[in-house]
Amino acid sequence: MQITSIKIQNFRGIRKADIILKGHTVFIGDNNAGKSTILEAMDLVLGPDRLYRTPVVDEHDFYNGEYLIGETPVNIFIEIVITGLNAEQVRKFKNHLEFWDTEEDKLIEEPPGEVVDEEHVVEALRVAFKGYYDSEEDDFAGETFFCHPERENLTFASFGKKDKRDCGFLYLRALRTGSRALSLERGSLLDIILKIRELRPKMWEDVLQKLRVTTVATDPTIGVKEVLDGVQEALKEFVPADWGSEPHLKVTDLTRESLRKTLTVFMSTGTDDYYAPFHHQGTGTVNTMVLALLSMIAEMKDTVIFAMEEPEIAIPPYTQKRIVNIIRKKTNQAIFTSHSPFVLEEFTPESICLINREKGIVFSKSVDLPSIIKPKSYRSEFRLRFAEALLAKRVLITEGNTEATSYSAAAKRLEEINPDKYLSFEALGVAVFDAASESSVPIYGEYFRGLKKIVLAVFDKQTDEHKEKIVANVDYAYEIPYKGFEKLIIEETDSAALKKFALKLTKEGSWPSHLSTVKPLKTSTDDEIKKSIGDYLKWAKGAGAAADLIGDCTVNEIPITLRKTIKDIKIKIDI
Repeated sequence: MQITSIKIQNFRGIRKADIILKGHTVFIGDNNAGKSTILEAMDLVLGPDRLYRTPVVDEHDFYNGEYLIGETPVNIFIEIVITGLNAEQVRKFKNHLEFWDTEEDKLIEEPPGEVVDEEHVVEALRVAFKGYYDSEEDDFAGETFFCHPERENLTFASFGKKDKRDCGFLYLRALRTGSRALSLERGSLLDIILKIRELRPKMWEDVLQKLRVTTVATDPTIGVKEVLDGVQEALKEFVPADWGSEPHLKVTDLTRESLRKTLTVFMSTGTDDYYAPFHHQGTGTVNTMVLALLSMIAEMKDTVIFAMEEPEIAIPPYTQKRIVNIIRKKTNQAIFTSHSPFVLEEFTPESICLINREKGIVFSKSVDLPSIIKPKSYRSEFRLRFAEALLAKRVLITEGNTEATSYSAAAKRLEEINPDKYLSFEALGVAVFDAASESSVPIYGEYFRGLKKIVLAVFDKQTDEHKEKIVANVDYAYEIPYKGFEKLIIEETDSAALKKFALKLTKEGSWPSHLSTVKPLKTSTDDEIKKSIGDYLKWAKGAGAAADLIGDCTVNEIPITLRKTIKDIKIKIDI
């Protein structure tokens, strides 16, 4: 059983969304793009206990807070299509089944028999949530129901708690901290395990009864009892004697719900007999324990759909990878939100779903790669080249690594010296992407624009034909007036800065021995220094040499073309 489609209307920051999922999925996108809202929407429809919160929704759950237009209610509506049903689920939900076309990604209305038998047509279950303002009760309400078949009175059959348990949806918000994993708070990992096993701890009444009869500070020598007795005597002056009873200082006035939040598992911290709250253990121990609890949950259910927010929070990279892989292995479907390249690295591009939101409309798109990228290259270079660009809202495409590191170094250096006029690319939310060749710049420009990113490109002097291709496929294009980035560095970097950098390399012993014929000296002329640095940059191409040079420059020493480009980028996209 897997979630295949989710449609959302008027829920929180989403006015409208229509999202297709292909098995295991990780949602990426800017903060506040709607990733967590999508998981919350899934929980409203499929979460067994979600409707038991009071109220189910409130004013802030409606898009723009609008739950009435005049006297007309505005409803929250969320529809989910589930496919991959097993035989038991088909039997249980047979009166509500429809058919889904996996090639067209849509429901088939009343398909003929020959269509139903085709491999790309599968049985599907469509369920929904409606949240609304009830004017008669002056309160908010919500309900979940099967969308098929519609009854004669235009109502639908209720999709109840037991039905939802058979779907096996688990929304794990608490993984980001281990502090709730072994508590009995609602929704904790231990609480989920107890519910799956249909165990209902009977300790509440017994514990509360013991606490209610336990008094403290009854010894007169402590002094508390004397004060309380004085209160009782003063009370009798104003009310009949039989109105008050002897006051006692007791342990607590806890309720069952209070106990859920208070009870904590204690664990031994070593070989001795001292026990401490489990969340006081080391981070590694807590993370391993959380992972074990997740594995237990997956193994106890025949059908599990996990939805999990940002598994990377406070968790080291290797554990992030283990969590993702173990959960995917043991569940029908795992759905994550993430900003971690280590998490994304574990997914194919088709399984990474980029979320964008514009004026309440959510757009989703898998990050299928352009044809020039081979799957093997993607896997080996994902963290180095692709991750940051996929996670950013703005992308600056360069022809190669030299340009990528140099523009970043220049922007950072300029911000350090004059932050009022310049900003680093990190401050602007711009990821620098190395296209690896000038011919690939327009291809990647088209690709990233297709993902609804703001795309910029810097490149050497081009033919008119190729420049037109680049300009047509990016939002902002910046051509340098030279054929070769090294030529820009030599011609536009201040001569004093070039000489300072060259002599520094010589002093440090970093000057390559095979370039000894052009080894820079204090007596070298400007032309000799340019020749030396030019040969050095060609030899060290791709090793960040140009970026090191720029990092030592003052504002006026940095090439004017770089300064103008970086200043204009700030003006164009300053936030």
